[in-house]
Amino acid sequence: MKKTINTQKWFTLFVLSLLLFNVAVTEASSHREAPLIANDPLADNTDLYAFRSPDNPNKITIIANYIPTELPCGGPNYHSFGENIRYEIHIDNDVTTAGDDIIYRFTFSKTNQDPTTFFNIRLGLENLKTTYICERSIDGGVSFSTIVSGGIVPPPNIGARSIENAIVGLGAPSYNSLVTAAIATASSGEQVFCGPSDDPFFVDLGGIFDLGDAPRQGSQVRDGLAKYNTHSICLQIDISTLQKDGQSVASAVNILDANYVIGIWASASRRATKTLNTSGSGSVETGAWVQVSRLGMPLTNEAVIPIGKKDLWNAMTPYQDLDSIAVFGNYFYNPELALYMDESQFGGAVPAMRGLRVQSKSLGTYDFRNGKDGLFGLKGNAALVGTALDDAIFGTLLLPGAGKPRSVDLWPIFHTGVPNLAPYQLATGKGGNPLAAGKPFVNNFLPNGGDMLRLNMAVPITPRTDPKFNSLGLVYAAVLGLTDPLYNTSTTLQAIPNMDGFPNGRRLEDDVTRIELQAVGGVALAAIGLWYDDYNAADLTASPVSNHLINVLQYSTGVEKNDTTFKTSFPYVQVPWRGTAVN
Repeated sequence: MKKTINTQKWFTLFVLSLLLFNVAVTEASSHREAPLIANDPLADNTDLYAFRSPDNPNKITIIANYIPTELPCGGPNYHSFGENIRYEIHIDNDVTTAGDDIIYRFTFSKTNQDPTTFFNIRLGLENLKTTYICERSIDGGVSFSTIVSGGIVPPPNIGARSIENAIVGLGAPSYNSLVTAAIATASSGEQVFCGPSDDPFFVDLGGIFDLGDAPRQGSQVRDGLAKYNTHSICLQIDISTLQKDGQSVASAVNILDANYVIGIWASASRRATKTLNTSGSGSVETGAWVQVSRLGMPLTNEAVIPIGKKDLWNAMTPYQDLDSIAVFGNYFYNPELALYMDESQFGGAVPAMRGLRVQSKSLGTYDFRNGKDGLFGLKGNAALVGTALDDAIFGTLLLPGAGKPRSVDLWPIFHTGVPNLAPYQLATGKGGNPLAAGKPFVNNFLPNGGDMLRLNMAVPITPRTDPKFNSLGLVYAAVLGLTDPLYNTSTTLQAIPNMDGFPNGRRLEDDVTRIELQAVGGVALAAIGLWYDDYNAADLTASPVSNHLINVLQYSTGVEKNDTTFKTSFPYVQVPWRGTAVN
């Protein structure tokens, strides 16, 4: 006897019902059930990282993590990549071509080597032993070729008897030796690793989701992901493979060369129909592939998209985002979090964020609070000519209308990247005019309108041992460019430390929660000369490093780094926590 579930039809009806319900009862959206992917952890994207490899500057490392909050001691059925799931990493390197340019696809298979035991590992055998195939498309998904066949996924790090014991377990020298042995070299040259790892993301989940209590006001902060594992798909790829014309980084004209910008996103898809066998012999999955999860920029779906739209967001690709701007755009133009950084709204109700206050009268004029006009009042002004806000350039995207104040900063950070054009240059050298040319410090502009992690591959690496290496990424690069005499005496393009940090890509060390909260609080606006309200623009001797700016830069959630180290070479993620070593 069989029971058939048409996933695609059910998903479509569910999303339509959510949309209709949202129109009729908008205030009820926060009461809806958790997103569909919460019931499918094996297909759940958790994080995406992309950075120029610190020990090999000719290569880019991309890490896509799946499966949230894996308890290391979670036997007897330990977490693993799922079968009948397509895990994919997508790369866009050319806006003149539609959709993806490069796709890496992973599919996994499991084998019970000894079905007579309830142990996951016994007498040198694994249950379930997992292998994978990696395929690559360089024509946007029209065709795929296999570049890794029979790839090895290390087993869960259960304990010493299971891993190192030569009599009853696998007899490995160490768990790390299993990781090293699992690193494959693809036929096309990439290094590939798939397996369990320490979850590199760090955040006080308890405080954040307790209505923004971060840092916690009445209790101890806690990394909600400390000593939890995840599953990582790691790729190390030659820059020439990712660059749209096949050029090496040595051919870049400068360190912000626009021809070296790529956009990355990850996804998971399942078959449309799942047939369950009542005999207990499993299931059969058939039909078209349906995307059930996607991830580009961190925290988009968690902290920007409201509950009633989260499942719809997961079902779409980034290439649909621009056409869906009427559905999703306002959540970036007027982000909910900004309401808690505004005294005229609900700022007083969220004391943890009192150091984050959005500009309401920057330079005495510009109001970036929700519902205000930001820079839209300049629309059509001759002062915009030649800037990124000029309608003849990108103004139709970046200044689309009144009442959309964050279209000029938050929306492009998530959807287009930032161009090396005024006003998106540091205030250094601008003479108090934010629309003037300043000191270049970012160019990861890829204007396809989609939520992706964007990276300029030409930007130099900041060594992890550099005393100026900082987990605030581009925010700290801006601080150095504005305050450090090595960088703030001219508008000349220089390699400022941390220009290779989030949101120009994402390093494992980057504190993305803190950076994004600071960005909602207006720090990117301040960096380009739209200073905070307590700066007196009429006083030519006044320092723009005002109390409000200092408050934003000093803001912290209280959890600022991972609970363990990172490796100094590929795959960079640390080995998973051991089940017998964690409570």
